[in-house]
Amino acid sequence: MNYKIKHIWVGLIAATLSMSSCNDEFLNTQPLGQVSEAAVWRDAGLAEAFVTNIYSFLGMGGFSEQALASLTDEAIFTHPGRSINVVTEARSNPEAPGWMDASRSWLNMYNGLRSANIAISKLSNPQFENVGGVVDRMLGEATFMRAYFHHQLLRNFGGIPIADRPFTLEEETYELPRNTFSEVVESIVQDLDRAAQLLTGHNMIRGRANRVTALALKSRVLIYAASDLHDISVASGKSSVISSYQHKDLIGYTSGNRIERLQRAKAAAKAVLDIAQGNMLNLTEPLPHSEAVQVYINNSLSRGGGEAEMLLGRYFLAQKPEAGGRHGLHNGPNGYNNWAGNTPVQLLIDDYAMMDGTPFSWTDPAHSTAPYQNREPRFYATFLYDGAQWKPRSPANQSLDPLGQIQTGTYQRTNAQGQAVTHFGLDTRNSPIENWNGSHTGYYIRKFIEPDPNFVDQNTWQEIPWPNIRFTEVVFNYVEACIFLGEEAEAREWLNKIRFRAGLPALTQSGDDLKMAFINEKRKEMVHEEQRYYDARRWMIAPTTLGRQANGISIVGTFKPGQSLNVYRYDPNVYNYEYRVIDMDPGLENRMWLDKMYWMPIHIDEMQRNKNLIQNPGY
Repeated sequence: MNYKIKHIWVGLIAATLSMSSCNDEFLNTQPLGQVSEAAVWRDAGLAEAFVTNIYSFLGMGGFSEQALASLTDEAIFTHPGRSINVVTEARSNPEAPGWMDASRSWLNMYNGLRSANIAISKLSNPQFENVGGVVDRMLGEATFMRAYFHHQLLRNFGGIPIADRPFTLEEETYELPRNTFSEVVESIVQDLDRAAQLLTGHNMIRGRANRVTALALKSRVLIYAASDLHDISVASGKSSVISSYQHKDLIGYTSGNRIERLQRAKAAAKAVLDIAQGNMLNLTEPLPHSEAVQVYINNSLSRGGGEAEMLLGRYFLAQKPEAGGRHGLHNGPNGYNNWAGNTPVQLLIDDYAMMDGTPFSWTDPAHSTAPYQNREPRFYATFLYDGAQWKPRSPANQSLDPLGQIQTGTYQRTNAQGQAVTHFGLDTRNSPIENWNGSHTGYYIRKFIEPDPNFVDQNTWQEIPWPNIRFTEVVFNYVEACIFLGEEAEAREWLNKIRFRAGLPALTQSGDDLKMAFINEKRKEMVHEEQRYYDARRWMIAPTTLGRQANGISIVGTFKPGQSLNVYRYDPNVYNYEYRVIDMDPGLENRMWLDKMYWMPIHIDEMQRNKNLIQNPGY
């Protein structure tokens, strides 16, 4: 992380020189030229470009081809051999940690910190006028990004060396030890308070940090800090790996008052709730089912009112092809010539309630014979399942499915001789269309995929943004703090605001039942938003959630007596459907939880570069 910069690559960034068709968007662009370091900080436009480029260290957000969801009990990655199962099978070690995207990479985050610190240093003594508060605004953005990068390192590795200044050439050989967990938390909070102050009064374009963004991240950092995993007395009682670790202050609080930490987290979240609103969180009764489906879709697409949910997003343009714009290609059904990368597991599907809010159960005959009927609205807005209506197939395949329905089962159809023969679903691993890309679980993710029937995922880059921070997360942070502080009426009130928007009745639970209802509600609302990975760890429920074997569904459709059909379609009047839950082949992935996985290991290369680093517990 310690380098002296003599020349700085500076892009002509779209946020300041954007095309007229997207002048309210922020996009990270590639460097186009080279100028001296001194020239950058004498010119407001070049300084702006440097600050804009700091955002590039966020990468594609959660729209990488491999998703964090597949490291959890949300999804499984379809294509083996890409190091995801190193994590899910608890085989991570300092030499081979397993898959990590750019936003969790030690090296990438420290490179981002280096850029942020250069900007903070230069803008603290600006060489151009602070016209319209431009210096304050850029300084606020750089300070926010420094906090964001530190928080990413903190929640993946625990206490890390704080990088709060540009390091000089003379310091390149200086080896910084890890700061304690509490020291890193306080450094982040200090930066976020400062960023919020500097950004107050500035109207920011989408994709850039603002005052609310800074306060929202503060609420995340503080509710994480108040969690079981970081209260060493609690964590040690739940994990022998943690209790035997000799450097507990690197991974949590060894002293202090957890109630005070929860109160602080609650206040941080409430500060956001007092100045922002999110989308449709003022309801006093559940939305009608169809409207609730559409509202959740809109929130996922950041359109139709869903824009209000986005506190910090990574935006994309079709005219500027980036991997994050291929989310539909990466995850859509193989029968649509897509790659089915991160497919939902049955464990997740089963956690979605019925329309009336009662739990789904395979032991209930009404549920087990028609598992996709009468489910809660978010189910239909989140998943593609057998028989779901989706977009038209490609012209070459429309004769096999004129209706555009998802086919993840095996069915009978009638051939030209009037005989019943087997038809393998077009979206299975026995499909005549790219079967190697078929889902192992029998499901596909719909959330975050462009639903426009004219949009062909394999050929076009979508423009749906990734939510780095969403307003509803802050609501959950507030609810969580209230629950653990014993303020259950307040917690239920805000939790029910989310449920009403989702078309579900109010919760009335209390005590442990309320905690479990909260965990389940957040699991569904924030699915595939990189929340579950961290939540399961910090709540220390990972052994009984992330450690479970992934599973899926087997579906067989046979003709009812006297029925026949030449071209298969989903039709309960023609077919009897049998649904059976199946475990994934252990050869694909054999999931296991070991307590060392509460943290990622620090790579052996970093340990060798810095002899003062201490490895995380269990490694």
